[in-house]
Parts: sequence; structure tokens; C-alpha cells
Amino acid sequence: MATLHPDFIAMLKKDYPQEAEQMLAAIATEPSVAVRLNRRKPTDAPLGATAVEWSKGGYRLAERPRFTFDPLLHAGCYYVQDPSSMFVAEVIRQSHLTSPISYLDLCAAPGGKTTAAIDALPEGSLVVANEIDGRRAQILCENVIKWGYPAVVVTNSDARKLGKLKEAFDVVAADMPCSGEGMMRKDEEAVEQWTPKLVEQCAARQQEIADDIWKALKPGGLFIYSTCTFNRRENEDVVKYLIDEYDAEPIALTIQPGWGIYPTNEGDAPGYHFFPHRVNGEGLYMAVVRKPGEQRVAKGGKQDKKKQPPQCSSYINNPERYEYITDNGIVSAIPTEWSNLAAQIRKTANTILCGIRISETKGKDLVPCHSLALSTSLNKEAFQMVELDHATALSYLRGETFTLSTPRGYVVVTYKGYPLGFIKQLGNRINNCYPKEWRIRSQIK
Repeated sequence: MATLHPDFIAMLKKDYPQEAEQMLAAIATEPSVAVRLNRRKPTDAPLGATAVEWSKGGYRLAERPRFTFDPLLHAGCYYVQDPSSMFVAEVIRQSHLTSPISYLDLCAAPGGKTTAAIDALPEGSLVVANEIDGRRAQILCENVIKWGYPAVVVTNSDARKLGKLKEAFDVVAADMPCSGEGMMRKDEEAVEQWTPKLVEQCAARQQEIADDIWKALKPGGLFIYSTCTFNRRENEDVVKYLIDEYDAEPIALTIQPGWGIYPTNEGDAPGYHFFPHRVNGEGLYMAVVRKPGEQRVAKGGKQDKKKQPPQCSSYINNPERYEYITDNGIVSAIPTEWSNLAAQIRKTANTILCGIRISETKGKDLVPCHSLALSTSLNKEAFQMVELDHATALSYLRGETFTLSTPRGYVVVTYKGYPLGFIKQLGNRINNCYPKEWRIRSQIK
């Protein structure tokens, strides 16, 4: 491990005199390993795992398996996520949301907190996941597609642009870009890049992002602020800014003593720190504030339905509940109650996914999209389903060719009953339709 910056050590000792020595010792240890199960693609808890205290479906593992070679990961049955980051689901649970809402995850890549929110929110909620970096936005899109939730939009824009969606969201969550102190145990670059100047730059950027996105939050809506850093300049100070500048109301959470979370209450603003020596997870800070004003029930609005080919709409369950969007030959479906807001988002932000990608027209052919196979709304009666063993599933995930006895046409291949994607049976050979950019590149040794 690289040498910690002396100013970082001094900062820890000043801000957390009772915790600093244990924190520094923990930073030098191995990071924890945990997974969170997809509640809509239920599987058994991993053998020998221990439950994450604040996450239904979250489990700490005793050692790190070779996740790449588990087809269930690629099927979206679980997500590899740090236990601290799973806390966003507990925040949502304590918000007592009872009806579908609009939720924006502003800085969402690679998708851990987004998928945690999807599982914690009321059924039917719209989740918009945004990432400003184009490469990371594609990774976010892949992970969201694997999770399989239909009422989701993925965008690649900055906070200023999304802020133009005035009062569109009931909840905004922002895991802000930060100095990364909480990642030092697992990321050498976080150690090497840290300087006091970086802390100040990050704090200024966090405040700017908060200013830009505040407009998109509804009156009475919740703002979930988080970073993966320890210092108060990027955490408590930014939350205090929201309280002072926007009259935001700080929200206290109920924290069980056995969880090991370190609470702060500077300026009557409750905040919650996750220190690696206390929680067996990486560093995280989270706080919640409410925007002034009367809370309103989310309304997505409706648009006139566009007719689509019957064979396309029949690929999903309850097709009458969706509006259909055609863009460059790709047909997507978004739940009707969110079609109006989805249309506003598409006009405002660079949108790379809107609901379920169902099919794409190629010449005279209607080709089912990969996201359809992974969607929990897939109509399994619309396609032949063929189960693969472990070795063949890995061949499929590598994009390799293999032989199967199936009817001609598009077939969904599964592993332990969960869809992995499509193949096309041509009679004399099979086309492997698994996306090239998602393929496994390594071999089991």
C-alpha cells in the first residue's frame, strides 16, 4: 500500500481523535466482500455468509469467489456491493414511502446503489439512473439491464441539464464525486491522489452539483447525500450548506447500536459515517434532508399510445400497461404511468435506456433485444427456453459457438432457470447473440 499523506493522517486525528488509530489500522487491512440478492430473481443466500445488518438480501462473504465465472451474476441474480453502500435501502425503508414515486440516482455508476434502491422502493416506482462519464454510463446501463426492472431510465448528462426537469422527482440521491478517502483500503489511486487541495476541489464541486440538481426535487421531497470519504469538509459542511442555503430540513434516522455506524450531529444536522474498523465495510458518509414545501403524490401522466407490431408487444407480460417508443429502429416499453416524465427526460438529457428494450428492426427481421431476455417482464411463453449447464453457460457468456437441439428461430438460454440471453437457431448452426461488449474475456485456470 502507498504511504498515506501526512495531512490526511493529521485530519483524521483532529476530526476523530477517538477513532483515528483504529481507522488507520483498518485502512491497511484487506477489504470486505459482500453481495446483495435481487429480490425479483430470488436465489438462496451464499453458504457460510453472514447477513448485512441494514440490508435485506445483503450478505458478507468469508472470502472472494471468482464471480466472473458464476452465470447467476451475469443473469442479474445478485450484485457484488460493499456493505456500507447497501445502507441506501435502509434510508428508503425509513422514509415510509407507500406509493410509487419518481427517484433520481444522480451519480449512479456502476449501479450498486441504483439496484439497491430499485429493490427498496415501492413497486412501480420510476428509477432514473444518471452518470456523467460516458464509459461508466455504459457499465451502469449494463448492470441496470441485468437487474431486470422495467420502470427504469438511464441517462448520461450533467446535473445542470437534469436540473431543468423542474420538480420532477420525489427523491434525489447523489453519491457525490469525492476525494475517495473511504476507498483507500481497496484503491491505491485513492491514496496516491489525496491532497488537501483535492478535498477543497471536491467540496466545491459537490456544492455546485447540489445547487444544480436541487431544482429537480419536488417540494417535500428527500435529498439523500452521500460520499465515500471521511472528512467533514465534503460531508457535514455540504449538508450544512443545503440547510443554510435552501432551508432544507435535516432528517434523523434510527440507527441500531450493534450496527457500528458512527453518527454525527453538527449544527443539528444528523449524518452517518461508516468506518472500516466499525462496520466491516468501506468508508461512507450519508445524510438525508427534506426540501421545504408540501409533499405531493407522484404523477407520471399519460401519452397517446403508439401501435406496435403484435409480435413485439407480445414479448412482454401485460403489454397493455406500457407505452412504446421507437428510436432508430429499436422499440422500447415504459410503464404508461411514467411515459410523460420519460418523454421529458428524453428531451432534456442524453438517454441511453428508457424502460425495456424489446426489439430492433434489422432489414426485414424483428430481432429481440438482449435486455428483453433479462427483464423480469419477459413473457416466457413467447420464446422457447433452453437450460444450459455451467460449462455451456460460460461458453455462451464468452460469445462462443456450441450445439443445441432446439427449434429454429430465437431461443432464450437459461441457467438454473434464469435467462442469460438469446441465441438464434439456424438449423445447421447457432448464432450466439450475447452482446460483444459484455462477454467474459478470461478463462478458468
